[in-house]
Formats: sequence, structure tokens, C-alpha cells
Amino acid sequence: MKKFLDENFMLNSGTAEKLYHSFADVNKLPIIDYHCHIPVSEIWEDRRFNNITELWLGADHYKWRQMRVNGIDEKFITGDGDDFEKFKAFSSIMPRLLGNPLYHWSHLELKRYFDIDIPLKAETAKEIWDKCNAKIQDPSFSAIGLVKRSNVELLCTTDDPCDDLETHKKIAEDDSFETKVLPAFRPDAALNILKKGWKDYIEKLFDIAGVSKKDIDSLVEALKIRVEFFKSRGCLVSDHGIFDAVYHECSKKEADEIFKKGIAGESISAAEADKFTSYMLIELAGIYKENDFVMQLHYGVVRDNNTRFFESIGVDSGFDAMHNETRIYGLLKLLNEMEKRDALPKTILYSLNPIDNAAIDCAIGCFAEKNVRGKVQHGSAWWFNDHFEGMASQLKSYAALSTLGNHIGMLTDSRSFLSYTRHEYFRRILCDYVGSYVESGMYPDDEEELKRLVQGISYYNAKEYFGF
Repeated sequence: MKKFLDENFMLNSGTAEKLYHSFADVNKLPIIDYHCHIPVSEIWEDRRFNNITELWLGADHYKWRQMRVNGIDEKFITGDGDDFEKFKAFSSIMPRLLGNPLYHWSHLELKRYFDIDIPLKAETAKEIWDKCNAKIQDPSFSAIGLVKRSNVELLCTTDDPCDDLETHKKIAEDDSFETKVLPAFRPDAALNILKKGWKDYIEKLFDIAGVSKKDIDSLVEALKIRVEFFKSRGCLVSDHGIFDAVYHECSKKEADEIFKKGIAGESISAAEADKFTSYMLIELAGIYKENDFVMQLHYGVVRDNNTRFFESIGVDSGFDAMHNETRIYGLLKLLNEMEKRDALPKTILYSLNPIDNAAIDCAIGCFAEKNVRGKVQHGSAWWFNDHFEGMASQLKSYAALSTLGNHIGMLTDSRSFLSYTRHEYFRRILCDYVGSYVESGMYPDDEEELKRLVQGISYYNAKEYFGF
């Protein structure tokens, strides 16, 4: 029987062990985190944390969700409960989480950052609480210290087009920052015409961009101006969170009429909103290509499903789910429309529903470009899929239907400064998968090629793909 969380955790062969320890160890090969939700202000201010609850549970809806389904009172989740009692409440549910990634992630975080290797549960909560809080007093447990400790070479935050990016500018001009911190362009608020407050947001966007005329061309122009501004601050990537990545035919005239109805405060139908989103995605794709941005499309989320809690707690609080439709034909039409207009940039696709894995891995092979390896990518297993089975399944599908050696690796997609263990988790799963092929004689034991493959997926492919 293997020991829990030993040095060969998740590595089930001699080859897997060699691949990870020799080539992919996160302490030796840096991390590029090209998509996260860490507030850039916390990095600049070098935030200090008072205790492990503040650091660990303060903004983690993964943990909140599991606490709720285990009957924990909201007082000890997002409420005003005592911090130790919150930590103890989370600790109490841990033994039940076999198979859930939180079990592995949490223990990896305790081991890597706090040198704690005892299982977390109600009975050990106080001991672990004390040990963690003692460590947190060390200056190296500040926001910047944790990023350095995690061997992060570069990270991309998630930023609204109206953001002045002054904090990013300050970080870029400060030579003491060893980690590169870049913005990512996230224009969801401009495209979600059905969302309350959309009209006010568009007025703000036009004002910041210096655009006066209120029509669809002006909206495109305003976003183009902001993309160019983001590029001047080092941005190389955009990101979209949308319900479906599907093509809905929409002429400029139709888009303009829908836009003007929205600005006038008139009712917009769901069908009109779909057309508007599709039109704007295609326009933005062309702008991204002109500016050498990578476009990320995250789709398949049904958000804010518990109205009562949404109204009291707000967004990103653990009440989202995946939808169960697969609409790859619509995605193919969307990508093809961009391609026909010579407006398809490098693009990463993330579906929240794993049923889409094989279809996406086929789709990405339809849109290649000379001298670009893997122009359209299937992003790493995301959100409800970034567990052991989800990551392994995504890698296997990618390998079988596309080119595993082009995979651009892992991201945190997190607001937590401790989430970098997810990169280790991914790399161990990757090395175990590749090692199984070598051990079974299905891939040669060629050290040079294995090193190139594993290090490419873990680090170098992302560096090349984004142009970091």
C-alpha cells in the first residue's frame, strides 16, 4: 500500500516517477498561470492574511459549495461566524470528500506551504489551525511571498475593459517584482445585453474610450480602443464567459437595431441577445487577431441557480452548474465564420460539460494555420472537471483525437494564492499518463523526447503559444 501524499503521489510507475521528478517538478520548472482571478490589488499591496481561514476559505466557492451540501450553516461559510469555527466546520467535512479534488488540493496545500502531512478532520482542526497560523505570521506568507514560493514566473489576472490598469502599470514598473503580472481582457459586461445595468455599463465604456456616437460600430470601436490600451499594458489574452459558444446569424443592421433597443432601455428577447453576442464575438475575434491576442471561450455554465442565496450573497458564491446540452455544430459554425472573415485568432475552448471533450478535440483539428502549432486549443479541464478523473479524461481525449504534445497545460482559474498546487496535481497526472504508455510498450523510452513532451505541456508550449 502506498502512503498518502508521499513524494510519488499519483505516480504509479518508475517511468512516471522519473518524468515528474526529473522534468516536471514545480520547484524546478516554473509555472505560467495564464488564467486566474487573483485581485491584482492584493498583489500590489502585498496583502497579509490574519489566519488560515482568511487565506483558505475567504474567496473559495469550491469549498463553500461542499460545506453547504454537508449541511454547514451559512454563518460558518460566508457569514459572520468565528474564523476558527469556520475552519473547523470545513475540516469536519473533509473525510467525506473521497474523489472530490478538494481533498487532494487541500492536503497538497497543507503539505507544500505549511509542511503538514496529517489528514485534516474535525479532530485535527485545532492542531492544524495553530500550525498554519504560526507560519502565516512569517513575512514570506504575504501575497507576493506566496507567489514567489510557488515558483510562478507569470500570471494573468482577469480584467474589465473599463479598468484603468494602473495597478498593472505600477507592478510592471517596479523592478522588485520577480513575477510578471499581466492583465487579461474580459468584456463579458459589454456583451451581456440582458444583464441588469448593461446600459449604464455601455455609457461608462463609451466615456472611457472617448466614443460619442451610440451605434453598433461605435461599440466595436470602443472595445477596439480598449483592446489596444490593454495591449499597451502588456496584455496578450482575452477571455469570455458565455452560456454557449454558438453561431447565430446576425447582420450589422440587426445588431445595430438590437444595440439601440438596449441603449433605449427597451426589452430584448433571448433570441436577439444570442444574435448580438454572436455578432460581437466575431467582431472582437477580428480585433484580437489584429492585436495578436489569444481568445479564450469559457462556456456551458448555468449561473446563479439559487435565487434566494444569489440575492443575499451575490455572484461567484457556489451556486453555478453545467448545462447538459452539447452544441458543437453551432461552435463549428462560429469558428468557421471567424475563419471565413480571416478573423480567427489563436483560440482556447473550455466547455464545462465533459461530454464535449471528444467533439472539441475533433473540432480543433479543423482550424489549423501554417507555422502555428495547435492554433485552436482545447483548454485544460475546467471548474467542475479539474479533478483527477476529469484531468485524466481530458488528456486522454486530447491525445487520441488531436496532438498531446501541443497541449498548453494547466491554469489555476482561482482567487486563492495557494491554488498553485493545481499545477503540481496536473503535472503528476500528466506524467503518470505518459509513463503508463512507456511502461506498457506503447511509446518508446526515449528520454530526450519524453522530456520535450512533458516539459512542453507543463511550461514551454504556453510560453510559445501566448508569446510570453
